Amino acid sequence: MASPQPPRTRSTAPSDVLRALLPAVLLAILPQSSHAQTRDADQALEDLIPDSALDDPKAWANQTDAAKVPVPDPSTLLSPDAIEPLTGIPAITLAWPDASELPPIAPLTPDPDIGEAAEQAKAAGQALASDADPGSGRGIGQIPGASLLPITPQLVLAFPPDEAALPEREAVTQRFGALAALRKFGNEEDNLAQLTRRARQDTELLQQVLRVYGYYDAEVFQSTTGYAAPVEGGGPAPAIDLKKVGVRFDIRPGPRYTFSRISLGDIALQRDAPALTRAFALSPGDPVNSDRIVAERDHLITSLGEGGHAFAKVGEPDLSIDHADRTGDLTIPVTSGGQYVMGEVHSSLPDYLSSRHLSRIARFRPGDPYRRSRMDDLRQAILATGLVSAVTVTPREVTPAAEAQPGVADVDVTLSKAPQRTIAGLIGYSSGEGVRVEASWENRNFFPPEGLVRFRGVVGTREQLLGATYRRNNFLGRDQVFTADLYAQTRRTDAYQARTLSFSATYEKQTTLIFQKAFVWSAGFELLATSELPAAPGSTRTTYFIGALPLRGAYDGSNDLLDPKRGVRVSLRLSPEISIQNGLRSSYVRAQLDASAYQPITSRIVLAERVRLGTIPGVNVNSIAPSRRFYAGGGASVRGFTYQGVGPRDALGNPSGGRSLSEFSLEARVQTGLMGGAVSLVPFVDAGTVGTTASPTVNGLKVGAGIGLRYQTSFGPIRLDLGTPLNPSKGDSRIGVYVSLGQAF
Repeated sequence: MASPQPPRTRSTAPSDVLRALLPAVLLAILPQSSHAQTRDADQALEDLIPDSALDDPKAWANQTDAAKVPVPDPSTLLSPDAIEPLTGIPAITLAWPDASELPPIAPLTPDPDIGEAAEQAKAAGQALASDADPGSGRGIGQIPGASLLPITPQLVLAFPPDEAALPEREAVTQRFGALAALRKFGNEEDNLAQLTRRARQDTELLQQVLRVYGYYDAEVFQSTTGYAAPVEGGGPAPAIDLKKVGVRFDIRPGPRYTFSRISLGDIALQRDAPALTRAFALSPGDPVNSDRIVAERDHLITSLGEGGHAFAKVGEPDLSIDHADRTGDLTIPVTSGGQYVMGEVHSSLPDYLSSRHLSRIARFRPGDPYRRSRMDDLRQAILATGLVSAVTVTPREVTPAAEAQPGVADVDVTLSKAPQRTIAGLIGYSSGEGVRVEASWENRNFFPPEGLVRFRGVVGTREQLLGATYRRNNFLGRDQVFTADLYAQTRRTDAYQARTLSFSATYEKQTTLIFQKAFVWSAGFELLATSELPAAPGSTRTTYFIGALPLRGAYDGSNDLLDPKRGVRVSLRLSPEISIQNGLRSSYVRAQLDASAYQPITSRIVLAERVRLGTIPGVNVNSIAPSRRFYAGGGASVRGFTYQGVGPRDALGNPSGGRSLSEFSLEARVQTGLMGGAVSLVPFVDAGTVGTTASPTVNGLKVGAGIGLRYQTSFGPIRLDLGTPLNPSKGDSRIGVYVSLGQAF
């Protein structure tokens, strides 16, 4: 039987396709009775759809060529024999999957975090693997009879029992304890993996610390303790309480390395080589110690700077370790640069702070040996003027240094101006003084250099004041101050009422926080006219014209200006005065001696004592203006009593003042551990009296006691004292409160 031939294909015009499909479309969209198409249409449309199609669409459709083509049997279309294979198509061969060899599948690389966690868990399990004795861990017993130094209850260092094997064990323990990651372990958020990781980190840290002290071959064994042993037979592991797990490090320090060679650049070529070599106190044969290297390098830099080497350069240390010989070679590159003397001082702002003025401030003169500490001191002193916000002090070579002759280095001072003007205000209230409002305006460089002008005013319940002040700092020398002051004041105290006009001028040598001086002095004059009314009943207002020459000299042997802890202080004030009232002339001398001492009892307790004695010989008390007499009581006198609350009183109980003064104070300054040691408690006892005679006395001594609080700041302690009188007079308050900056004395 012949195989069927493939069907022939031919191309069909679009009009033929349209003619074949049109009858079916008309049957679907045109109803039998439709005559919507006109019979006078375009000829092309008439040829496509004749009028007979409009009259009987079904009959017309059955007469078309498409209707005469026989419809094939569907069953024959689906027979495999009826399907003729295609020709002209290239053969395509596909292998059946079962016959193929699949390539091997490479395993995926584990996620780094997951891998690390797995390693940590594995290491943690190994770290906690115990011996037969539950609670013991690997490494324990590496050093029989070890000396244990605990850092925390969960962290212990074990050293050889012989201290000579590691003399720095306490220093190693202290340094390691301050840096150890395990020091803060034990929080609820910590886990076993963290314990293992921190133990591994601390093992490396401990080895680094040992290398600081020259132990480069040290061995460290880490152990864990404080957990139950795993159950034998593959049972579930017991729960671990991390708060009870401890870590111990056994340390075998090994031999200590020593210096075999030390090189310090060109120091050996300098004239002062012996002094510089002594400043670097390390020699071949000494144990290698990184801390000592850093410290001695600093000593060398200081020695170079203080020895006239203005342009010396010191590089970073280079330590080369030889593990075979167990030695180290140390090299510090040093370029000494020769020695110099001081030259002239040059200001970058001569109209603001002149070079001449800066030369007065400096603690050196041209020709003095160069010292870096003097340069630093000059910088601090310029900053202390308050007139600059930044300052740099730099040496500049003028004459090079020769082998036998020092060079000359001028000093260049670069300044940046700070605000010169200040407006200040103060509002206060106290039971003894009432309301007090104070305001001031100042220009600290109104008359350059350092010529200050200040205007101030006070309005209060008991005081009104208007004044002007001129002050020149560093006048004719460092820390020497000239002050002129003019003010008008009305004041009302419990002892008197006064209306005063005063002018004074003072020249003094001051002590400062930058340079606390052992000896200071002041001298000046004062002219005042004051109209005063004593508080005593029946008193009349009297006008006094007073001229005074106040003098002061003081010695300060204490260790701190605002918070002394040891030493003594002594101060003497003398003021010869002439007073004229109602045509009567009186002459007298006001004298006052202050002395205080400070003794540290322990590292936290300082005992402080003070005595003050005053006298006014040469005149009776009624010839002395009430404002010039002695009074006692208050925060700087006898605490527990009000201002002027100690001494003679008139018939109405008002203080009347006297010609002599006696005061005594004793207090213990006890440092607490509160707020990092910044808070101290100060129990105190004060006593004092005022006499009507010129000789100081203890008759009528008033005693006050209380407790104080001190808060230490960078600029000195803030003082808060609460005192009460132990033998009060009628009308005395039971509690006195005093707040100020600095200690009471």
